[in-house]
Amino acid sequence: MEKKEWLAQVRKGILEYSVLLIIQKKPIYGYDLLSQLNEQENFTIAEGTIYPLLRRLEKSELIESSWKETLPGVPPRKYYQLTKKGISSLGMMNTEWKKTIQSVEAFKRRGV
Repeated sequence: MEKKEWLAQVRKGILEYSVLLIIQKKPIYGYDLLSQLNEQENFTIAEGTIYPLLRRLEKSELIESSWKETLPGVPPRKYYQLTKKGISSLGMMNTEWKKTIQSVEAFKRRGV
């Protein structure tokens, strides 16, 4: 498998978790979220990827959105924040992520 293909699969698998990790800090609008993801070398995400994910997370009731005015004359922005269900799900994901990392590290130590 090529590096690019492998990284795409890894990103796809952890994108939802990464988005929830960013949103937990404070309410954030879509473009700012996209910018924060793209600041990381292994996360190059397009708008066409992030907005459908945000809609799916909202439909799953892990996040909620609200429109907020920022400056006069500037269109309002849609901000996303975690719901109680989202906070709970993120806690579960944190636990499972730690277990996954521990398992992979164990495989590496054993040379598997």
